[in-house]
Amino acid sequence: MRQGETKAANISHAFVDELASMDAIATAEAVRTGQISAGEVTAGAIARAEAVDPRLRAIATRDFERAGTASMKGAAGPFAGVPTLIKDLIDVAGLATRQGSQALDHAAPARHNAGIVQQMFDMGMICLGKTTLPEFGFTPSAEFPHDEPTRNPWNVDHTAGGSSGGAAALVAAGVVPIAHAADGGGSTRIPAACCGLVGLKPTRSRLLPRPEARLMLVDVVTDGVLTRSVRDTALYFAEAEIRYRNPKLEPVGHVTSPLQRRLRIGAVLDTPTGAAVDAPTRRTFETTVALLESLGHRVDAMPLPVSERFGDDFIHYYGMLAFLVSVSGKLMFDRSFDKTKLTPLTHGLAAQFKRQIGKTPGAVRRLRRSAREYARLFETYDVVLSPVVGQLAPPVGHLGMGLPFDVLFPRVVEWAGYTPLANATGAPSISLPLGHDAATNLPIGMMFGAAHGKDALLLQLALEIEAAQPWPSLADAGRTGG
Repeated sequence: MRQGETKAANISHAFVDELASMDAIATAEAVRTGQISAGEVTAGAIARAEAVDPRLRAIATRDFERAGTASMKGAAGPFAGVPTLIKDLIDVAGLATRQGSQALDHAAPARHNAGIVQQMFDMGMICLGKTTLPEFGFTPSAEFPHDEPTRNPWNVDHTAGGSSGGAAALVAAGVVPIAHAADGGGSTRIPAACCGLVGLKPTRSRLLPRPEARLMLVDVVTDGVLTRSVRDTALYFAEAEIRYRNPKLEPVGHVTSPLQRRLRIGAVLDTPTGAAVDAPTRRTFETTVALLESLGHRVDAMPLPVSERFGDDFIHYYGMLAFLVSVSGKLMFDRSFDKTKLTPLTHGLAAQFKRQIGKTPGAVRRLRRSAREYARLFETYDVVLSPVVGQLAPPVGHLGMGLPFDVLFPRVVEWAGYTPLANATGAPSISLPLGHDAATNLPIGMMFGAAHGKDALLLQLALEIEAAQPWPSLADAGRTGG
């Protein structure tokens, strides 16, 4: 194999027909106009899932039979007949919610759909099942000590990212055009970057709130979707807003047109952890700056928009979440919860928090204050640009949950340093696939952040960038026989 080439055997996708290549809007239009039935769309998606998932291992729970039945009942809504999957940390009626953990292997099926799930179904989407994630979403790679890892369809020797890694793998591979994701520290944006997708983490409280959100000292988790096109993401958020509107936030509306005004953009390359940025990521950052400038935007280098204590505070907060899981799992999730089956990472995070529990009030206070500090940036800049992660998606095994805590956790911190700021501050942030490394055949994502409530601005900018520099898809590999 010559330098710059990747073995075709490392690619795993289902782009074998025109339907697989359609985004969600095109699929719904084909169903609405009678070009194809919802049943045929669902059957095709199931066939694609059966073809690639034995290798990708991205489906946690299959629900193919109910999907087929649902598709025969008639489709309605803006995404009528569009197949999807739900991340396995949120309830789908009739399916167990296992949170990616052996500790919940025997969880009872959920009785009701979570609110955000019901919204997706009300939009017309048809659920094929639930997608994989690492235990409770605590790491950015779904690599299990008890099962096969979830793999990246662009190169199956590498991670699909996480924690919404299963969703990203299936959308990127052409199984479905849209899938549920959730982001508590980068969990939508990181897999989007790894798998060449669009991943928007919306403003805090933009979408229908989860019941558990009111119990969190800092609400860091937001739902969302992963897609292959900006317009699919834009329509999803428009429709979600029709079904639930937070009156305290500037509305998103249906963003259908690229940005018209020119922006002042702050560009950050240095990693919050001090880790080195690899050469492919650095090149993509530089070409993204050049692209933005060619479009007429002003781009200025700026320092890291975080305090020196931010990283430690965010880690401490995640440790608190792991501690709560370990001591209250039976109350939080299911009576069958078995603490002894938690991974070394969850045990390690919980133990680290317990040793440092006295730091909690200060850490929470500073994390809450970070929203005000971050907001001051946008008195100068409209948007902030950075990489999503500092290095390419690592090989499978590098972030395995079976590794000792003191081996795995420093690797997590080093790789995923950019994304948590938007979770702590509640500001919107989007990953766009603006680079590609030929040597590994891996996508590279760039991240754009905006002020609280400015989700529409990010979508407008994303539409402009997508038109100026369309990103590659594994569908291209399908057409060329790769």
